[in-house]
Amino acid sequence: MIWLLRFVLLLLILFLINYSIKALFTPKRKLEKARKQKQFLFIDDEDVRKNFVLTYKGAVFAGEKYLGPADNTFDVVSIFIWPENASFLKGLVKEDFLYIDKKILKYYPHAEIHWKSPVKEFLKQ
Repeated sequence: MIWLLRFVLLLLILFLINYSIKALFTPKRKLEKARKQKQFLFIDDEDVRKNFVLTYKGAVFAGEKYLGPADNTFDVVSIFIWPENASFLKGLVKEDFLYIDKKILKYYPHAEIHWKSPVKEFLKQ
């Protein structure tokens, strides 16, 4: 009986260690760290149906990808980006948004990037 209890306890400890390691290396944790350090970080899943998230200079942006025909293949042809929280846009200039566009185009060279409000209005000025 005591061996069974020790075995269950060992399994519980291994489970907790595994859970802790997975929790430390989640993309959300990396994103939050990059946001606090005001670095650029792009987190994307290969699945086109899933949105991507990026952070730049403390602002977090989300993006939606749309698949379409491009150069005789199907590829991401349209991307819509919006800020998660508009209050973090303070201090960003047009060059910052052009930098973000350039970084996204490295991953999706056939895509046309569309910004949603309030960035869309800001870039039209």
